[in-house]
Amino acid sequence: MHISQTLLRSAIASAVLACLATPAPAHHGFGLFQMDQEGEWSGTITRMNLVNPHSYMELDAIGEDGEIVPMRCEMRAAALLRRAGWDTDIFVVGAHVEIFGRPHRDDPTACYIETVTIDDTIEVSRNDQFATDSVVDLSNRPLRLADGQLNLSGDWAVEQLVLTIGPEGGSGSMIPKSLIEEFASGELTNADIRAMQPPRPSVVYTEAGQAAADAFDGRSPEDNPWFACKPTSIIRDWTADWPINRFVQRVTAGGENVIDITYGLYNFERRIHVGMDQHPDSLEPSYAGHSIGRWEGDTLVVDTIGFAAGVLSPPTRSSEQLHIVERFTLDTETMALKREYSAIDPVYLAEPYASYDVMYLSDVPFEAQPCQDMTPEFQQD
Repeated sequence: MHISQTLLRSAIASAVLACLATPAPAHHGFGLFQMDQEGEWSGTITRMNLVNPHSYMELDAIGEDGEIVPMRCEMRAAALLRRAGWDTDIFVVGAHVEIFGRPHRDDPTACYIETVTIDDTIEVSRNDQFATDSVVDLSNRPLRLADGQLNLSGDWAVEQLVLTIGPEGGSGSMIPKSLIEEFASGELTNADIRAMQPPRPSVVYTEAGQAAADAFDGRSPEDNPWFACKPTSIIRDWTADWPINRFVQRVTAGGENVIDITYGLYNFERRIHVGMDQHPDSLEPSYAGHSIGRWEGDTLVVDTIGFAAGVLSPPTRSSEQLHIVERFTLDTETMALKREYSAIDPVYLAEPYASYDVMYLSDVPFEAQPCQDMTPEFQQD
C-alpha cells in the first residue's frame, strides 16, 4: 500500500471545525448518529468517496456472525479534509481498516468515523491536520494591476486552526497555525486567541424571522440548501468548511472590468461588475444576486441585491429584499484579505447582520469539489 511520506511524518495535531464568522449549524449527520455511544467495526475498504457536504468510506465489514456486511461510514467534507492536508492515497481499496466511531440511530450498516486504523500502520482521527511543505510564492506576483487596482486575483482561504494544549491545560484550544508557538510558550492565552478571532454576527430577528428560525429543520435538505448540494449565501459559503475561493480580475470582451469569484465548496460562481454605477432595473433573483463594485482608495466596496429567497446562514432565512454590502481590504504586508460585511433584510432581520472574516493566499490550489449528499435518509435522484 502506498502511503504519503509527507502525511506520515508531518501530522502535527488534531484540528477542529473552524468557528468562523458565520454561525455554523450542526451538520445533519451528527443528528443521525448516537454521538454519546461508541462503536467499533473492522473490514475492508471498497470505496472512498471524498465529496461534499460529507465524505464517506464504504467498506465490507465483518459482522458479529462472521458474515460480510456492506457499510457506509461518514466523515467530514472533502473541502475541509483537503484544506487540512489530507492525502487520499492512504485510503486504498482493499486495505484493512479498524474503525472507532458512533453508531447510527436506526441503520446498523452506517456509522460516523472518529478514528480509523489502516492496515495496522497508521491511525487517522477525523480531525487530524497535516502540515504541508508548500509555500506561497509571491516573488512574481504584482501588487497592482496595469490600471492601478490592487491585485486580488488568486486562490484565497482562511487560516487553518489546530487543536493544541497550552500552558493553561484544559481540553485544548483552537489556535491559528501562525500562533502555535506563542501559545505554547505562554505568550498568548486562550482569552487572547478568542479576542483575536472574528466575532459571530449578532442576530436580531423580526417576528417573521424568529418564526422562520424556530421552524427551520437544519437536518432537512428541503430547508437547508447545504445538504442539497446548493449554495447557501455569499456570506456563509465564503468561509464555512474551509473552502478555497478563486478571484479572477479581468476585462471582458466588451471592455468591462469584472471580478469573477468561484466559491470553492460548491463551485458556484459570482461576478462583481466593477465600475457599474447602479444595478439594472429588472433582475432575475438568484443565489449570488447582482453585485456592483467600486474602489474607494484601496478598498473594494461591493453592493449586492437581487437575491432569491433562501437562507442567509441556518437557521436564518433571507428574502428577496436581502441587501449585502461588503468591503474588501488587502494588507499588503501580510497579504491578508479582510472582508467586512453587513446584511440587511427587513423581512427577517430587525438589525443588520454584520461581522468580518480574513483570508490569505492559499498554499493549496483551488480545486473544484464534487458534491453528493450520500446520507441514506437524504439520497437525491
